[in-house]
Amino acid sequence: MKWSVVRPALSIACVLLGLGGCGRHSAPAGGEAVASSNGKVVNLYIWSDYLAADTLSNFEKQTGIKVNVAYYDTNETLETKLLAGSSGFDVVLPTASYFERQIKAGVYRELDKSRLPNLKNMDPQLMELVARHDPGNAHGIIYLWGTNGIGYNEKMVKAALPDAPLDSWKLAFDPAYVSKLAKCGVSVLDSPAEMLRAVYNYLGKDPNSQNADDLVQAEKVLMGIRPYIRNINSSEYIEALANGDLCLSVGYNGDVLQARDRAHEAGKGIEVKYFVPKEGTILWFDMMAVPKDAPHLDAAYAFINYVMDPHVIADISNHKRFANGNAASTPFVDKMVTGDPGIYPTEETRKTLSVQLADSAEQTRAITRVWQRFKTGQ
Repeated sequence: MKWSVVRPALSIACVLLGLGGCGRHSAPAGGEAVASSNGKVVNLYIWSDYLAADTLSNFEKQTGIKVNVAYYDTNETLETKLLAGSSGFDVVLPTASYFERQIKAGVYRELDKSRLPNLKNMDPQLMELVARHDPGNAHGIIYLWGTNGIGYNEKMVKAALPDAPLDSWKLAFDPAYVSKLAKCGVSVLDSPAEMLRAVYNYLGKDPNSQNADDLVQAEKVLMGIRPYIRNINSSEYIEALANGDLCLSVGYNGDVLQARDRAHEAGKGIEVKYFVPKEGTILWFDMMAVPKDAPHLDAAYAFINYVMDPHVIADISNHKRFANGNAASTPFVDKMVTGDPGIYPTEETRKTLSVQLADSAEQTRAITRVWQRFKTGQ
């Protein structure tokens, strides 16, 4: 997800990072890829604000390959470009559940692993999990991973709800609670499949259910809280939580923790916290993959291998507050990151997590219809 990443969800260097100086890597208007006559370029399509400040500049210095980067904020946007064909992108970062169905659609090139020597650094247990989406890990490499849960402003929520269930999806999906938080601001992700899975967890159902009756029940839950939802967005909630403009957000763990850190830096007494609801949630992976028609294949392999360098991905985790799938990077990731259960869940929490599998085409259409009704409130 981003994740909005938001991930979510994640310029990835500019939207999630919120950093200046990103213009050196900006894409042409419209987020189009750039052609090159000498191959010394890689066209990257990534979640906004999803890199460390110097990830791209260091790659350019080390390799002489220029990075042209374009940003998206939903998996649907990425998928539309990929399925249309001839996107011109060399490396993209789909979330694993979307990645799974895009593989089946023939979107991606099977990786030549002999060209990725840093593949030895990847966590075999995590790679085994994503193999449920990509058998044999044939088409993709884990970039970052995380959970979806609830971020909240502690003072505001406790003022409105002294008995707030600060361990449950009830806080976001039970109108008895959400209605009392409407004045201080409630936000949810603009991510249909992920939000429906959160509701399924709340209802005690299989989060990957394809059952029509389950979807009907989930829609009732969503429509029941719709009058109390201020924002449906997968990125704006980061600053809104940090500034105290929202008191509750269903969001990506790394985004909420960025909001927490920004609030601390501002020194205005705003305390943002994150929890994985006890009913469970999804475990998401954002993958690095190469479209089948990538124009700069050598540069694509060079970039993916560079990101799998333990120091490079550790720096990204330290900046973005998301866990990565690189076992060799752990010694270089700040202990404040690896020791934060909001980023690296405890063993007890991991037992409640589910991998988000791809929906059938019929289920995808049904979820899209439900989500449109939810967004319009009709």
